[in-house]
Amino acid sequence: MLNISFESKLPQTEKSIFSKMSAIANEYKAINLSQGFPNFDPDFTLIELVHKYMKAGKNQYAPMAGTPELLQAIKLKIKAHRGLEIHEDQLCITAGATQAIYTAISAVVKPGDEVICIDPAYDSYKPAIITNGGQPISYGLEAPSFKIDWDKFEALMNAKTKLLILNNPHNPLGICYSKEDLTRLGQLAEKYDCLVISDEVYEHLVFDDQKHISALEIPSLKDRSFVTYSFGKTFHITGWKMGYCIASPLLMEEFKKIHQFTVFSVNTPAQLAIAEYLGMNSWKTLPAFFQQKRDLLMQYLDQSPFQVKASAGTYFQLVDYSAISQQVDTEFAMELIKSIGVATIPVSVFYDQAPKQQLLRICFAKTDELLHQAGERMISLNN
Repeated sequence: MLNISFESKLPQTEKSIFSKMSAIANEYKAINLSQGFPNFDPDFTLIELVHKYMKAGKNQYAPMAGTPELLQAIKLKIKAHRGLEIHEDQLCITAGATQAIYTAISAVVKPGDEVICIDPAYDSYKPAIITNGGQPISYGLEAPSFKIDWDKFEALMNAKTKLLILNNPHNPLGICYSKEDLTRLGQLAEKYDCLVISDEVYEHLVFDDQKHISALEIPSLKDRSFVTYSFGKTFHITGWKMGYCIASPLLMEEFKKIHQFTVFSVNTPAQLAIAEYLGMNSWKTLPAFFQQKRDLLMQYLDQSPFQVKASAGTYFQLVDYSAISQQVDTEFAMELIKSIGVATIPVSVFYDQAPKQQLLRICFAKTDELLHQAGERMISLNN
């Protein structure tokens, strides 16, 4: 055996909880509401558009920052959606939002820098920080309000704080941050001269006539933020790995230096197809589409022994099982797979130090048929 000596950058990293739960769900033939992806196809119009551009010979490298067509389509969409003017030198098309987040972290985080993450946090943030020599600092949210105490948050900040990461709407909590929250975040970023990543991949998945507030709309944040988005989450095409980042020209210049030497450019026919599809205002129907699915799931959850507050955004719903069991969430999630054949995600895995709470995350980006089946099984816990 070849003897090679090296030090792992991520020695504690194991197989992700999403892969684990999906594998166990398959083993028990359970309904998989754990991993965050739709089980239905995207609009066939979008698929046909990709075919059109492939057949038209658009199969070679795109420009590094993205095709002119998609950059223009994003600018027009942001103008229509938010009334904001975005210039092309603020945009870069990425291989999904996770790549955009990693690239932003790589562009600005150096050894010794501290990065504040709000727990529960999406699982890619901290490994990306550590890989780049940074130190993740966790601010933990607790049920039932999951509100940020901004004075306690500020107590974590110091001269080493380089970056703050906010996910809005928030996975897994299903909450949307207010303009007041974002304004406070911007004030702290200015006070400590640090940068922000605003992960807004679920920007269109907001319910009950709420308006999503972007970091781009907050004066103190717009010039010091990397704002990341996902076409995969928006158009049910997670397997395409398509996203983008918006930042001020100064920050985007650094972003592109890293992007250039990692992926360089992103799938050309998919970019052109998405550009044309955006021009159809295809994103406008998403809130109603996913709210119908949330409401369908809630009809069953309200009849179950779970305690729930309807998700305000994302396609995830939290459920409190404390009236059913006092088991830790990792054990209870396994119990649900075995007893009723429904796979969920334990919320504790999104924390560094999880508080004592009995919470699971359910993905409702599923067909109505599957949600009906899962709902009936969750009601059966009453028996």
